[in-house]
Amino acid sequence: MNSLLLDIPMQLETERLLLRAPRQSGDGSIINEAIKDSLNELKAWLPFAQKLPTIEDTEVNSRVAHINFLKRESFRFLIFDKETNDFIGITSLESIDWDIPKCQIGYWIYTKFSGNGYMTEAVKKLTEFGLNQINFKRIEIRCESTNLKSRSIPGKLGFELEGILKNEDLSADGSKLTDTCIYAIVK
Repeated sequence: MNSLLLDIPMQLETERLLLRAPRQSGDGSIINEAIKDSLNELKAWLPFAQKLPTIEDTEVNSRVAHINFLKRESFRFLIFDKETNDFIGITSLESIDWDIPKCQIGYWIYTKFSGNGYMTEAVKKLTEFGLNQINFKRIEIRCESTNLKSRSIPGKLGFELEGILKNEDLSADGSKLTDTCIYAIVK
């Protein structure tokens, strides 16, 4: 089947969270505020957080994510608290290979919401959605070996650590080689 024919919902729900696809416009400011407030924590792990992007840059990035969602090239979801409507972070199905079919899950959290289990809850929902609704045969989570908070999520959700690739990637700031952990869950 052509991936453009897949009926992908624009939002998913968990007990506490609403996961919503990026809108055609208007999400940049709330995402940018979270990046700004979380920059010190995000900087260690994410290349896009090496300097604060402008609101315009973040809006463009969000609109590209919206287009990629519609084109079925990746599925980014903004995470919101269902009761307060607070923006919590982002998780996505990315690096999709429709021939297998498989993908990777990426995520980052607004620092002030860290430590409440929100990201684990969101990634669990996205994993179940990917395996059961989209019918991916393999979902990976890749992260630096020293990113212990990120590594704890796949461990809690039944992903298997398949290996650690030595000197496989550059650090977020590009200054040194890093080791990459590859976690996977298969159907």
